[in-house]
Amino acid sequence: MSGRSPQTFEFPAWPQFDETERTGLQRALDQGQWWRIGGSEVDTFEREFAEYHGAPYALAVTNGTHALELALQVLGVGPGTEVIVPAFTFISSSQAAQRLGAVAVPVDVDLDTYCLDPVAVEAALTPRTRAIMPVHMAGHFADMDALQKLSADSGVPLIQDAAHAHGAQWRGQKVGELGSVAAFSFQNGKLMTAGEGGAVLFPDAEQYEAAFLRHSCGRPRTDRKYFHGTSGSNFRLNEFSASVLRAQLGRLDGQIDTREQRWPLLESLLAEVPGVVPQSRDERNDRNPHYMAMFRVPELGEERRNALVDALIERGLPAFVGFRAVYRSDGFWETCAPDLSVDELARRCPNSEALTRDSIWLHHRTLLGTEQQMHDIASVIAETVAAA
Repeated sequence: MSGRSPQTFEFPAWPQFDETERTGLQRALDQGQWWRIGGSEVDTFEREFAEYHGAPYALAVTNGTHALELALQVLGVGPGTEVIVPAFTFISSSQAAQRLGAVAVPVDVDLDTYCLDPVAVEAALTPRTRAIMPVHMAGHFADMDALQKLSADSGVPLIQDAAHAHGAQWRGQKVGELGSVAAFSFQNGKLMTAGEGGAVLFPDAEQYEAAFLRHSCGRPRTDRKYFHGTSGSNFRLNEFSASVLRAQLGRLDGQIDTREQRWPLLESLLAEVPGVVPQSRDERNDRNPHYMAMFRVPELGEERRNALVDALIERGLPAFVGFRAVYRSDGFWETCAPDLSVDELARRCPNSEALTRDSIWLHHRTLLGTEQQMHDIASVIAETVAAA
């Protein structure tokens, strides 16, 4: 796979910004209050973000991992409890539960959508299960119909890991309209970003108020005498980040529209490449923001897949290997791991094992490119897979 000259792909840069972000930063600077208690940018962003996603309440926090941790704590997750997470996900999904002293229980995903398998979730439920965490992988919703029924039947709440799903819709409903807590990330590569940051959507005031206390060291908004009502930490977002996120939110819909136009074309082209299997789409997921353009190369194996990604990068594509199953990282086993071996978990999660070996993703800025670039991307992938 060596010896080919690099190809120049002039994809749109990421992050994207213009005078709107500059104006927002100046506005935050000029107000003279640079943290959320006394400033207005965080409060305003929370209202705008909640409204956009159809949620009653949003709480902005320092990053997406903290968003998950805080949401889980509000749901009562802690020592002696379990949280069901996808085996195939970025490790923050499991680490957020483990940081609270809960056991993270990885279960398998669907091999077509790469999202949590409801049948596997049901099999993993125990009396200690306190939360089920579907991850909307690459912007594609997990099967919320099945998971909502399972949650209702078992009494175990859902927490949506929506780090990839800003603006996504399931059967016409946005993340905040589905009646469960949801956590977002604004890390540098995400669909909207301030470098870092996160948010949690809540369906009711009680959960929101409990989260507000815990994200601000347990201190009520109006406290002046240091009466901290709960334990907590400092997960407060600053005013400058919030001003940037307000601008980012304003252009999100247009970017999603473009990706929704480009992915069907790229998907159809990739499906014609021998050995390549694109991530599929459940028709109930009627708006997908496409955080990643994902596909599999099932016949290569992990080592050759890794070499293929290196070759795609050499050809000018922003390509990455897929996530490793969480139980195949040493960090998963440091604390609060299930009483199972790696081999036992691997036998329970064959689809996650396959995706660990053979999945690849392209940065979402590729899907902001032109129609011709979709053809060029597919050509490069076809040539590089053929040479693998």
